[in-house]
Amino acid sequence: MTTTNPGRRYRMRKVSDLNIASNIPLPAPALMLHEIPRTEAQEEFVADARQQIRHVLEHRDPRLLLVVGPCSIHDRRASREYATRLRGLIDRVREKVLVVMRCYFEKHRTTLG
Repeated sequence: MTTTNPGRRYRMRKVSDLNIASNIPLPAPALMLHEIPRTEAQEEFVADARQQIRHVLEHRDPRLLLVVGPCSIHDRRASREYATRLRGLIDRVREKVLVVMRCYFEKHRTTLG
């Protein structure tokens, strides 16, 4: 790309997304739910977790709420290892702390550099 300035020509070099070969947008969540419906067990897990969080925030549950997680999940193996290790912590502190794992899937900055 070149730009023109009175009397001068400058060549602008690309400075972002240097290591990106392609970018394929993810499907919309509604489409994903249609293609891969949630199981009843998954729906119950999410509903129960949300209720527990609500109870902690409303002081109906005396535990502390600890929200932790990797910045972004883009490596399945590493993500499962993280979740497995976190599960060990959750089992040890569950009486005093409600630990919630949160993450972004293929977070924009992570996937685009």
